[in-house]
Amino acid sequence: MRKLPATSRSASAGSSPAATASTIASPDGGDLVADSWSDPSDESGYSAHDLISRGFVASPEHLALTKGTPALADVDIDSFDALFLVGGQAPMYTFRRDERVKDLVGRFLASGRVAAVVCHATCVLLDARMPDGSLVVEGRTWTGFADSEERFADDFVGTKIQPFWIEEEARTMTGTNFVVQGRFRAHAVRDGDLVTGQQQYSGAAAARLVVEALGR
Repeated sequence: MRKLPATSRSASAGSSPAATASTIASPDGGDLVADSWSDPSDESGYSAHDLISRGFVASPEHLALTKGTPALADVDIDSFDALFLVGGQAPMYTFRRDERVKDLVGRFLASGRVAAVVCHATCVLLDARMPDGSLVVEGRTWTGFADSEERFADDFVGTKIQPFWIEEEARTMTGTNFVVQGRFRAHAVRDGDLVTGQQQYSGAAAARLVVEALGR
């Protein structure tokens, strides 16, 4: 449930009660490729200590799940109980402007199903809307990548990675409650059927809240 090798473009939907597997899908479908900052083998070394992703990449069975992924438009969304959007660095450039991804979150919540969003994928919650036009986070408490974490990441690599910061923008919004914990500490929040995780270390905590929300 933490950062996958292809988190830059992937969206994962949990299965129905009759099955235990998950389907890894992506907005456009096809093979998933990690952005350089999320690839633990990248020469930048930014994610070099991400043992979860290293293990995923080293497993032929798991790596195969990132090949030939179905497009969101080809997935029977109504057959899933939960949606789990994963992070990495690239969602800030891809998910934020992708209406298909943002609409998916709103549709899940409007139908009373669980939608989980972690790490930089939480950027979609800055303007994702419910079918009635209201913001997904209106009246909700949620979390996402913190300014202190962005600042640390920029200082580590010596350049500005992201085009904007989630916390910075969330703090300007009214009618919603954005919260963060200490820098790179596991932190996940559940508000009704919306589950959010602060960053890559919060995936397991978010996954536990999804299981709790599903009553499993």
